[in-house]
Amino acid sequence: MTVKNDTLTAIEGITVGHFTNRENNTGCTVILPANGAVAGVDVRGGAPGTYGTDTLQPLNLVTRVHAIVLTGGSAFGLESVTGVRRYLEEKNVGFNSGYGLVPIVAGAVIFDLGLNPSKKYPDDSSGYQACLNASSDPVEEGCVGAGTGATVGKLYKLDRATKGGLGSCCIHGAKGLKVGALAVANPFGDVIDPSTGKILAGVRTKDGKGFSNARKLLQKMDVLFGFPDGSNTVLGVVVTNASFNKTQLTKIAQMAHDGIARTVNPSHTMYDGDTIFALSTEKISGFEVSIVGALAAEAMANAILRAIKKAKRCGKIPASGDLIGD
Repeated sequence: MTVKNDTLTAIEGITVGHFTNRENNTGCTVILPANGAVAGVDVRGGAPGTYGTDTLQPLNLVTRVHAIVLTGGSAFGLESVTGVRRYLEEKNVGFNSGYGLVPIVAGAVIFDLGLNPSKKYPDDSSGYQACLNASSDPVEEGCVGAGTGATVGKLYKLDRATKGGLGSCCIHGAKGLKVGALAVANPFGDVIDPSTGKILAGVRTKDGKGFSNARKLLQKMDVLFGFPDGSNTVLGVVVTNASFNKTQLTKIAQMAHDGIARTVNPSHTMYDGDTIFALSTEKISGFEVSIVGALAAEAMANAILRAIKKAKRCGKIPASGDLIGD
C-alpha cells in the first residue's frame, strides 16, 4: 500500500531526517537535497540565530547548498551543523575547492532552553544521526526534530504558552510544478487559522483553559517582560522543483514570509528570529518567480498550521488539541 506524501519529501531528490531528544525536549532536523540545490535565504526576525546564511546571498560565489539544518538549543545547537558536514564529507559531497570537497551547510536555530534544564543541546552526533535518519518517506511532524521543544505565545514567557512543533506541506501546481515547505513553529505570537480567524495556539488565559489573544493584549501594554533575544522564532524551508537562480530564490524566500504573517500574530518581532530558506532542485523550467513565491507562502502557512495541529502536550504546556480539540 502506497502512503500518500503531501510533505516536503514529495519533491524528488529531497530527504529529511530528525534527531529527537524527548528527555531534554530538544532536537534537530536536516534537509538533504540530492547533489545539492541552488538556494537563497531571507531573515526577517529581529533576533535571528543562523549559520552560513551569508554564503547564500545573491552576490556571493557559492550557488549550491548541500544541507539545511534547523535545530533547537539556541546558539549551542549550531554544533549539530558540524555533524551534518562530517556526514557529507564521508559521502564525498561538497563544493570543489580545488583542494578537496567542502560541504556547504546553512542553518538556523530556535530557542527552546526553557524546556531543557539539563542543558543537553543538539551536538555533532545529533546532526550526524539526523542525516542517518534522513529518508524520502513522508516527513514526521509534531514534536520531533527541531520542533521538539517549540512553544507558542510567550507574552508571559512559558507560564501561559502553548506547545508548538514541526509541520510540512507540499502544493502541486501546473505542468508538474511542486512547491513544498517545512516549518518549525516557535513564535512569540499566536498562531491563527487564516481561513477562520480562529486562534489555534498562543497566549493562554490566566486559568490556562483558553486563549487571551496576543493582538488585543499588546494594545494594552507599553513594555514586555524582559524576554531574552531569540527566545522565539519560526524557521522554514521551502523547496521547488522549478529552476531558479540565487537571486530569484531569495525573492521566493521573501514571499514565503507572507505565510508566517498570515498565520502568526504578531510576527517578525524583535523577539523572533524568523528565517526562511528557499531551494530549487532544478527539475523543470519555465515558471515565474511570482507564481512559485505565492505558492511558497501558501505552503509555509499550511506547514505552520500542521505543526500546531500535530503537536502534543509537554508537561504543563498543553497543545492545541488539549484546548480546542482536533
